Amino acid sequence: MKFQTLLATTAVFAGTAVAIQAGDITGKITFKGAAPAEPGLAQKTAALKGDANCSKLSDAPKNRVFMVGAGGELGQVVVRLTGANIPAGAAKRTDDFVLDQKGCEYLPYISAVQAGQKFKVRNSDDALHNVHAVPKVAGNKETNKAQLAKGPDLDYTYDNPEDFLTFKCDVHPWMLAYVTVVSHPFFDVSAADGSFTIKNVPDGTYEVEAMHRRAGKQVKKVEVKGGKGSISFELEAPAAK
Repeated sequence: MKFQTLLATTAVFAGTAVAIQAGDITGKITFKGAAPAEPGLAQKTAALKGDANCSKLSDAPKNRVFMVGAGGELGQVVVRLTGANIPAGAAKRTDDFVLDQKGCEYLPYISAVQAGQKFKVRNSDDALHNVHAVPKVAGNKETNKAQLAKGPDLDYTYDNPEDFLTFKCDVHPWMLAYVTVVSHPFFDVSAADGSFTIKNVPDGTYEVEAMHRRAGKQVKKVEVKGGKGSISFELEAPAAK
C-alpha cells in the first residue's frame, strides 16, 4: 500500500533545529517449501460453476491462501511495526483503499488499513452481492449490506485494531477477504513478488512483524539509518496435527 513520499521532519530542541530523517523499511517475504493446496478449493469451484451469474464472470476461485511465486516469493503478508518503539505523532493514513468484488471474488484477499481510516467496498460485477463484515473485536460493528450489480460503493471505518477482520458474501460463500486494522500508519502488505515497503519511518531501531493467515507470525529487529532500513522474512506452513 503506497503512503506519501520520503520526507524529513524538523524538531526544535532548546532553540536548535535538528533534522530527523524519515525513510523506508524495505524487504521481501519468502515461503519455505511448496505452497500447500487451498482447502476446499474443488468445492468452491463447483459452487461457482453452479451459480448462474458467477459462472459467467469467472472460471474458478483461485488458490489465494498461499500466494507463492516460482522463486518462493510470498504475497499477502501483513508487515507492520510492533513493540514499544512505534513512532508517535505520525500523520494518519489517507490512502484511497477499495475492497472490490470482481469475478465473484473479493480483491484484494488480504489488506490492511489504519484504525479510523475510511475505505470503500465496491461491486464491479454484474451480479448481486452482499457485504457481510464479521469483526471479532468489541467495538467493531458487524454489518450485512446488500450491494446491487455495479451499485454505489459502501463506506467503512473501524476504530479498533483487529487482525484479519472477515468480509464475506452470504450469497456466494466462497467469497472471502480479510482486512487487518492497524493502530498506527507503519504497515504494508507484501506484493505478489514478496516485496513490501513501510514508509515514513524515522531513524531508529524497531521491531517488525510479518503476519500471514496460515503461516503465522515472525518478529525481527531492524535499524533505520539515514532514511533506509532493510529486513526479510521466511515463513512456512504450520506443521500438520
